Amino acid sequence: MMWARHKMLVAVAAAVLLAGLVTGSFIAFRHGGQARGAAVPSPSPSPSPTGPLRSPFTGEPVPSLNRVLAVKIDNIVNARPQTGLNHADIVYVLPVEGGLSRFLAIFSSHYPPVIGPVRSAREDDLPLLRQFGRPAFAYSGATAALLPYIHNHARIVNLYAGTTRGYFRDLSRIAPYNLYAHTRTLLAQARGASKARDIGFRFGPPPAGGKPTRSAAASYPAASFRFTWSASKGRWLVSIDGARAVTSSGVRLSAATVVIQYTKVRKSRFLEYGFNPPFAKSTGSGTALVLRDGKAWKVHWSRPSWNVGTTFTTASGQRMTFAPGQVWVVLTQR
Repeated sequence: MMWARHKMLVAVAAAVLLAGLVTGSFIAFRHGGQARGAAVPSPSPSPSPTGPLRSPFTGEPVPSLNRVLAVKIDNIVNARPQTGLNHADIVYVLPVEGGLSRFLAIFSSHYPPVIGPVRSAREDDLPLLRQFGRPAFAYSGATAALLPYIHNHARIVNLYAGTTRGYFRDLSRIAPYNLYAHTRTLLAQARGASKARDIGFRFGPPPAGGKPTRSAAASYPAASFRFTWSASKGRWLVSIDGARAVTSSGVRLSAATVVIQYTKVRKSRFLEYGFNPPFAKSTGSGTALVLRDGKAWKVHWSRPSWNVGTTFTTASGQRMTFAPGQVWVVLTQR
C-alpha cells in the first residue's frame, strides 16, 4: 500500500515537472526564444520585462505605438516660423526647386493640435514614405503629372488637401504659405494608417569613438542648416539660413540626433514650374555624419529598397546608435 502510494507521488511529481518544462518552452517560443548560437537581435520597440515600450522613431518611452502621420511642411522664409514641427519624431530635410528646402515631418509619439504651413509633395517623398508601411500623408497638392501618380501608386492613406477635411488658411499670412491642418481632423480620416514600426534606427549608449564637435553644417544652393551642440540642453540647436530656427510658439528647434546623409541627387521625372526639381535618393548606400552627445561619427548607410528602413553602421561594422529624442535627417548631395 505504501509502495503504491509512493509510486503515485513520483508519477504526479514527474507530470508536474514535465508540464512546467513544456509551458516554459512554449513561453520562451512565444517571446522570441532563440536557437543556440543565433545572433542577438538589435534592440526593438517591443515591450520587455525590464523596460517600457519605446518608440522605434525616437527611442523614448511611449504608452502605445500610434499611427504614422507624415506632413509636407514648407521651409521658405515666408513659411517661417513653422507650427508643430518640434513635436515631430523625425524631420527629413529635402531639396526642392530653386535650391531651397522643404520638410517631411513624421508624427507618431505626439500629435500637435495644428501643423503647418502644409505644402505640396515631391517625387522623393514617396520612397521615404514606403518604409513606414501605409502612413497617412498630408500635403497641399502636387504638380499636374505627379498628383495622379500619388493617387494611383503611393501606398498611403491619402490626406490631400483638395479632398480632405481639416485644412484652413491663416489670413495673417500670405498664400500659399498659410495652409494649416487640424491634426485631430486629419487623424479621424486616417483610421487605416500604419502604426510606428522599425525603420532601422537604433537607440542606446553611443558607440566607441566619435569626434568632439561643436557644430556641423549642411547646405543646398539656396538654403543652409547648422546644428550647434548645447551641453546644457543636451540637444543640437537648429539654425536655418544663419538664423535661429524657432516655432510659431517661440520654441527653439533642436534635435537629439542629427544625420547628415550624403546621397545622389538627380532630377525628378515630374516638372515643377516648367523645370525638373531635384530628387534626393533615399535608397542605395553611402556615407553619413551622425551627431549625438556633442560628438560626430562618420558612418555608412544602406537601404536596399523602398520597403525597408536604413541601416547605419560605424567603421567597425557596429550598428550606430542614436540618442533618444527627435531625429533630423538631412539628405544632401554626396
